[in-house]
Amino acid sequence: MEFFSFDEVYLQRLRDHDHATEQHFVAYFTKLLLIKLRSRLRSSQAVDDIRQETFVRVLKAIRAKNGIHQPERLGAFVNSICNNVLQEHYRSSSRGVPLDESSADPPDTAIDLDGMLVTRQTGEQVRRVLAQLPEKDRQLLFAIFLEEKKKDEVCREFGVTRDYLRVLIHRAKQNFRVFYEKATTGVSFPLEN
Repeated sequence: MEFFSFDEVYLQRLRDHDHATEQHFVAYFTKLLLIKLRSRLRSSQAVDDIRQETFVRVLKAIRAKNGIHQPERLGAFVNSICNNVLQEHYRSSSRGVPLDESSADPPDTAIDLDGMLVTRQTGEQVRRVLAQLPEKDRQLLFAIFLEEKKKDEVCREFGVTRDYLRVLIHRAKQNFRVFYEKATTGVSFPLEN
């Protein structure tokens, strides 16, 4: 295939609806588009639809007020428009795939009842474990993790420095872990001080 060099005169003839130029344009790019589309699509109807839509959009852009200004980039422009139309085709065809009557209903992903049940059970377990912790640990973990207070604010409430707050959080988390493991496994662990 011989490559054509596009110039401003050629673009102007396309803008002016010159029949011979339009025929050349369609014939030239049809060869290139068919190579691309036949390798990506099974249906000859889809190939033809995408090819025609590509030409419609390209010619509309060429004839627009602020259309193509660089004729040497016409080939790249046609290719990118074809890519866009092809992507739109993929998206639209993946949405409307009909199911066979014999196929099972797809799972409902909108509501995860199992996940909600596990989350609710875990939340209840966390509340029970928090209730077993010493008051200071419970208040500290509640302030930091549930209320999401700033650490400086928590330091003021507890009357401690940032460094010591880190130690208190570590200890409270350790105590929580011990009580949580005890509650979930039924095994008794000694409480560390």
